[in-house]
Amino acid sequence: MIEVKPATKINASVKVPGSKSITQRALIAAALADGESTLLDPLESEDTRYTAAALEQMGVIVAKAKDRWIVQGNGGRIVTPGKEIFLGNNGTATRFLTSVAALGSGTFQITGDERMAERPILPLMQALQGWGVDIASMNNNGCPPLLIKANGLSGGKTILPEGKSSQYLSSLLLVGPYARQEALLDVEGEILSLPYVIMTLAVMEAFGIRVEANEALNSYVIPQGIYNAIEYAIEGDASNASYFYAAAAITGGEVTVPNVPVPSLQGDALFVALLARMGCQVNKTGEGLTVSGPEELKGITIDMGGMPDVVPTLAVVASQAKGRTTIKNIGHLRIKECDRLHVMAVELAKMGARVQELDDTLIIEGKDSDNPMHGAEIETYNDHRIAMSFAVAGLAVPE
Repeated sequence: MIEVKPATKINASVKVPGSKSITQRALIAAALADGESTLLDPLESEDTRYTAAALEQMGVIVAKAKDRWIVQGNGGRIVTPGKEIFLGNNGTATRFLTSVAALGSGTFQITGDERMAERPILPLMQALQGWGVDIASMNNNGCPPLLIKANGLSGGKTILPEGKSSQYLSSLLLVGPYARQEALLDVEGEILSLPYVIMTLAVMEAFGIRVEANEALNSYVIPQGIYNAIEYAIEGDASNASYFYAAAAITGGEVTVPNVPVPSLQGDALFVALLARMGCQVNKTGEGLTVSGPEELKGITIDMGGMPDVVPTLAVVASQAKGRTTIKNIGHLRIKECDRLHVMAVELAKMGARVQELDDTLIIEGKDSDNPMHGAEIETYNDHRIAMSFAVAGLAVPE
């Protein structure tokens, strides 16, 4: 147990670790490139270690130094591993590496922990089947563990039945250049978390593959090719930065994050714009931003379909604002590392916040001087974003 004690007027500059989302995309591109790539300032974390270890099982060498990883790309030639590929509760890696495994020749088994076995992946499976991949859910429930009898990708046209997780789409885009013919991809329904797809396209282009995207039609043409081996610098993690910006917001303090650039590849960098709407002052400082908290935050109504990972952070800030905050279009939080929509409602309520949980919406009534929030023992559900957002809450709420 860690007790977080209240603080006021925080004043700090915090360099955050590299972006997890960019690190994982760049790792895939570098692994599939022909030759040696250098990733500068990658994120060293449990999730990225799982991704790197899985790629090593597939024949890619990843040499890690303090501030850089050297990746010996295999030009798309995937080795069949001698044992199952275990990815814990790393949803991004599970979805990305499912498609990477499909490039191989042989039998691949992809598995994870108990929660991963509950997280859907059927739409990605169906899209890969459209490219000729023999893939099955071993429990016949559309979730991992997965069995892939790989023989490469046929290419041509396939359909992703839903865009509920942008990771399905990013996974297909990343491997599309290695299909036996030009790959065409149509997505049915709204693409949620679209900024992550834009990030994927930007990483692919940096490695030499430019996808023709028609966002109006949700269609993508992926040219055949091989990624270039390059040196690639990874931005500081905007999702991680959100906790420090939130700390400034709820304590009336000031925090600078110097290494999330403006503009950024990361959609979550727009979190600071939400804080500005709630009353914070935001200023550019060098390459990064400084957030200064106001005397009183105010509630907002916001569609967070494009920034799901910072919803827990926003919910905590909202609990310290005056008035109601309505966070809409977040049903896809239910298939994250935990059901984050439900968990935020439950755990904030433990602290005395007034929260209403709807199918795809959280409604949070702000500070009430007659019924102030109080400390509680928070269950984090083995989910880092729950742990970090409630650590921030402890800066404003005693005990």
